[in-house]
Amino acid sequence: AITTNNTPPTADGQPSPPMTTKSIIHVAGYGTCGFYRRAASVVASLSLLFPNRLQVVEHEFPSREAYREWLIHGTNFRGRVSEKQGNLRATSHSSSPFCWLASGAEGKVEEVTEFIGGCDDTLDWCRNFARPPSSSSARVGEAIKATMVPDGHSPSHSYDYDLLVLGGGSGGLAASKEAARLGARVAVLDYVKPSPAGSKWGLGGTCVNVGCIPKKLMHNAALLTEASKVDSPHYGIGVTPKMEENWMGMSKDNEQGEHSWEMLKQNVQNHIKGLNFKYRVDLREKEVTYLNQLGSFLDPHTIETVDKKGQKGTVSFSRCLVAVGGRPTSLSCEGAELAISSDDVFALDRDPGRVLCVGASYISLECAGFLRGIGRDVTVAVRSILLRGFDRECADMIGKYMKSEGVKFREEVVPKKLEKSRDKIKVTFSDGESDEYDTVLGAIGRSGDTAKLGLDKVGIATNPKNSKIEAKFEQTSTPNIYVIGDVMDGCPELTPVAIHAGKALARRLFGGSTQPMDYKNVCTTVFTPLEYGTVGYSEDDAIAEFGKENLVIYHKYFVPLEWSISPTRGEHRGFCKAIVDKHTNKVLGLHYLGPNAGEVMQGFGTAMKLGCTFEDITETVGIHPTTAEEFTTLSITKDSGEDAAAGGC
Repeated sequence: AITTNNTPPTADGQPSPPMTTKSIIHVAGYGTCGFYRRAASVVASLSLLFPNRLQVVEHEFPSREAYREWLIHGTNFRGRVSEKQGNLRATSHSSSPFCWLASGAEGKVEEVTEFIGGCDDTLDWCRNFARPPSSSSARVGEAIKATMVPDGHSPSHSYDYDLLVLGGGSGGLAASKEAARLGARVAVLDYVKPSPAGSKWGLGGTCVNVGCIPKKLMHNAALLTEASKVDSPHYGIGVTPKMEENWMGMSKDNEQGEHSWEMLKQNVQNHIKGLNFKYRVDLREKEVTYLNQLGSFLDPHTIETVDKKGQKGTVSFSRCLVAVGGRPTSLSCEGAELAISSDDVFALDRDPGRVLCVGASYISLECAGFLRGIGRDVTVAVRSILLRGFDRECADMIGKYMKSEGVKFREEVVPKKLEKSRDKIKVTFSDGESDEYDTVLGAIGRSGDTAKLGLDKVGIATNPKNSKIEAKFEQTSTPNIYVIGDVMDGCPELTPVAIHAGKALARRLFGGSTQPMDYKNVCTTVFTPLEYGTVGYSEDDAIAEFGKENLVIYHKYFVPLEWSISPTRGEHRGFCKAIVDKHTNKVLGLHYLGPNAGEVMQGFGTAMKLGCTFEDITETVGIHPTTAEEFTTLSITKDSGEDAAAGGC
């Protein structure tokens, strides 16, 4: 299955032979190049192992000069490949070897089906080729190709940029830097419109400025406050001989300590500003143009820009990526302008005081959790159920835990009216009752930030329910305009999802990849006071999809060791659950409530993507003593009716 072809590949227009069922890989380089010899040797070995699946064609040149004359100067094979594939990475490739897949063995440009790259790229390709088959969804997913509609892009276009990214959030920045790495001319357009309450922030999008980062830091403030109160004294921390004498040998919880909102807020904002600066530096180092301007479409290849001084301009592009994310949905009641949102709370210039969180979303419960954790009086107004879309059993446990921690819930109500009452906000609820708060935080959902993009001028419609853009393989109804992240309809609103989707799209647009983004089995954690990590199906969704009779649900309650010597902590329990297909034993969903939920669930997310079975988990030797190992000792099923409480080691 090895062919040596010492004739340089041609660029004539003769018809190519019919497609072969084998993968035909071409390796071109000069004979004295060690990288060429290594790549050629590895693919040759593979062809001997898989003679029916792989054919190798080597194109060996007598010298470096002869190779570069063919690749760059004379025949310009790389330029012709780039033109045919729309692959800018091929244009910038100047080293040996130059490797590609083709439909035939003659080395014609017309035969090229995919540019692979140099030595390292070829070795990566070989690893994937030799990977053993698996029945898992992850392996099946690797065989799926993202079939894109031709978007008219040509490396020889006359526009300002190969790719213009609208939005400097996590997904947009990741896509821009990856595209630039692959040789594209890229610009990022980012301008933060103030929230209704007037809040503004810097480069980096929701996650960095008003989402994951400040939320996790403030959640950590709540954890530290709780630990100081209910853990430290029982570990002897801060306990004086006089206290021991007064307690008569029995440890007690500390009183709730003082907390400075101003200090917490300022330190969190200082950290965020440092990240904003790093992102700007990173764009410059990656040769991505940063434009601090607001953009809207004029036509499918032109954006009108407006800067902070109101100066207008235009930017043209071959391809555009919409990555503008979402913004909080405003309350619809009278006086809604008196409420703030998650866009405002992390930089609030006053102590939040007594707070009403409106909504039962994870954002609402996370904010309620950390505000209560640092000692504030918090109420949550819930219209129907907590954490819609998550596992119902786990959501109910979170609610019960939060109530025990002092969070108050007004259930089956919504605000009907907000009005100023001296220096407070008076809230009248739908049940006729009213109360006064220092801060009202609306967290009832998020909508795509698309209202002023001018999408009507490029033939793109949005979902009227959430203002988000529909797409297939991140490609919109206008082929040269793409979308990723929170603004894409049906996409999980998670930062790592946007980052992965952005990188995958950039590789398809400018690197010759056909690999789609895999949106299945994405891990997530809700940072409520009792943290919740999950991946895969909820129990409710699994029953709806597969039928209860086809499932086995394993569950377990446990007390984390670190809670065991605190009387207050000991009143609570952690929980884990595995949802398993009864016939294949494949794990369909995992759920965990307890400390460090994100750290626990991340590794199980990898196992889920690899299609793990229940035995794969229970036959894994656990790390002792940890809460993560509770999954490896699951044995009680719900149907058995046995007590699911853990005991001993």
